[in-house]
Order: sequence, then C-alpha cells, then structure tokens
Amino acid sequence: MMVNRIKLCPLCKKPVPEKDNPYRPFCSERCKLLDLGEWASDKYRIAGEKVDRESEEDQEKEEKK
Repeated sequence: MMVNRIKLCPLCKKPVPEKDNPYRPFCSERCKLLDLGEWASDKYRIAGEKVDRESEEDQEKEEKK
C-alpha cells in the first residue's frame, strides 16, 4: 500500500501531496514555470568543466568525415 506522502514545493515551500500531482515536485503550474524560467535565465547551473564550443564543433566535424 502506497502512502500519500507530503513534501514541500521546492520553490514556495507549500505542502504538496506526492501522489496524483501533475506538477510534481511543484505545487502548481506557476511554480513549475517559474523554476523553468530560472534555468532558462542561467540562474541555476550544474557544476562541471568549462567547454570550448568552437573546439567541440571542430571535433564533431572531424568525426563526421
């Protein structure tokens, strides 16, 4: 039997039921879209090595030959 756990929305911190929530892990479409906007504006980033785009494109062209 699955328990309907309550978690907090990562954006607004309102309680959110885990089961039957189309916006999971968010509480609403608004919070989901606000979070997407933060990613799109580069406010959120995932750490990693810096990539030189030109070198990457050159390498892809060489691999296609």
